[in-house]
Amino acid sequence: MAGIGLGLQVRQFSTSVVRSKLMKPPITVYGVEGRYATALFSAASKQKKLDQVEQDLGRLSALIKDPKVSSIVMNPHVKRTLKQKTLTDALSQVKATPITLNFIGVLAENGRLPVTADVIGAYTMMMKAHRGEVTCSVTTAQALDEASLADLKVALNGFLAKGQTINLVTKSDPSILGGMIVSIGDNYVDMSTKTKVQKLTKLIRNT
Repeated sequence: MAGIGLGLQVRQFSTSVVRSKLMKPPITVYGVEGRYATALFSAASKQKKLDQVEQDLGRLSALIKDPKVSSIVMNPHVKRTLKQKTLTDALSQVKATPITLNFIGVLAENGRLPVTADVIGAYTMMMKAHRGEVTCSVTTAQALDEASLADLKVALNGFLAKGQTINLVTKSDPSILGGMIVSIGDNYVDMSTKTKVQKLTKLIRNT
């Protein structure tokens, strides 16, 4: 029954007939991957299996990165039934939920296994939003020391709403010369030395 319901939900999304009947995730992800991830999130939410499905998708992500598995699943000349069996057999061994197994069947049936990684990414984004996690990306010319990192986290917490937590991702990029570039939610702040120099150079050229 779960497989029939999930398959129906995906088809409903594809035809835009009864979108309002699905349990909406906390954020909207567009595109094919968004439609499939939304259907999966809805089915998992209704059965209270959101976390279990997320764990299943983590295992599925590792599977499709395996060269042997990928050579079968991503090969357009291999039958869809064999692709589906390859994945479901492997996931059944680690006791994946019926929701996940049936969802793989829907992807295989619709010829959408090549977008599996994108669907997983979209579902992960939905789960982070569901848990109140806000991803923040900070790019600096050099890696931040512990003290600077602690100060930065305190400052970034000012962007968060009640109940939200920050998921900080730091990157080093010597090309920005100094300062930092911060991206959090819908906010993007470029305080890099590189950008300041570019703006100054443009100003000088225009005077």
